[in-house]
Amino acid sequence: MRAMILAAGLGTRMAPLTDTTPKALLRAGGRPLLQYHLEALSRAGIREVVINHSRSGSRIESAFGTGTGLGLNIRYSAEGDRPMETAGGIRRALPMLGEAPFLVINADIWTDFDFSLLVPRMPAGAHIVLAPNPEHHPAGDFGLDGPRVTESRNPGLTYTGIGVYHPGLFSTLTDEPASLAPILRQAVKRGEVTGERCGGLWFDIGTPRRLADLDRMLCGHR
Repeated sequence: MRAMILAAGLGTRMAPLTDTTPKALLRAGGRPLLQYHLEALSRAGIREVVINHSRSGSRIESAFGTGTGLGLNIRYSAEGDRPMETAGGIRRALPMLGEAPFLVINADIWTDFDFSLLVPRMPAGAHIVLAPNPEHHPAGDFGLDGPRVTESRNPGLTYTGIGVYHPGLFSTLTDEPASLAPILRQAVKRGEVTGERCGGLWFDIGTPRRLADLDRMLCGHR
């Protein structure tokens, strides 16, 4: 299985931290957020990784290069100053991701979820990882009825930014910015999305305060 890490967001909510540093390179526990994902992918036996980036993305390439030091083969999808958003970024990177389902991870999360659990997943649409609703997102995104993801939000669960996607979900998109959320919701309506609960820790790093909270936790664990 190949993997893609979505790292092209401008991180406007993280300003001023992201004025000169890509959000994926912000540090917690002494390491860049992106490094945690790359190390976890390597432990899971995933070797082919695509990272998209936009403004200041060359700093990501300089930091991790081709990934050989982590046992990976990293390729980059550069989006310049106009980020393609989540689905648009995936659509642009499809030639590097192949014809089989691939793993997608948001760069601006931290988790100890074992990515190897997703390697056997070969969904016709998508298979996503869901977590209990965090304080900043009490309404949640989806429900879970056995393995099937539903539109119900009672009880609600939140999409973690981790999922396995069939490339066919994105094949009709044009090369324009597009969000993943409406595409995923339409697939849920068609009954094409399965899911599972995140069995470990998960943090959505959307604000400087949450980044600081994660940093304190990781430093405490050390």
